[in-house]
Amino acid sequence: QLQFVESGGGLVQPGGSLRLSCVASGSTLDYYSVGWFRQAPGKEREGVSCISSSDDSTYYTDSVKGRFTISKDDAKNTVYMQMNNLKPEDTAVYLCAVLYGSLCLDPQLPSDYSAWGQGTQVTVSS
Repeated sequence: QLQFVESGGGLVQPGGSLRLSCVASGSTLDYYSVGWFRQAPGKEREGVSCISSSDDSTYYTDSVKGRFTISKDDAKNTVYMQMNNLKPEDTAVYLCAVLYGSLCLDPQLPSDYSAWGQGTQVTVSS
């Protein structure tokens, strides 16, 4: 059974950077797309980025375009998200999940994903 463990979160000042990792176990990611989501207190879970298994094409929500980059290392069965120029509004728990399909969907809806990890907290504050 596919499972994810996220790491790499922390406290960072506005304008800073973090790299999140999402390590998969129980199955390879060769045939599955993987998405990053975030959830701030009192808000709905929001799709942030996705990487497709078929051609490594990517999807980003508008608020992170140009600042976040999703990538994967098949040898390590890991998906990363590099986050630059972080803003206070990026503060949230970040989670990864699998889309049982070869291409990311637009919009990126949590209901299409499964095998959720526990998440890693990202706090952007001065």
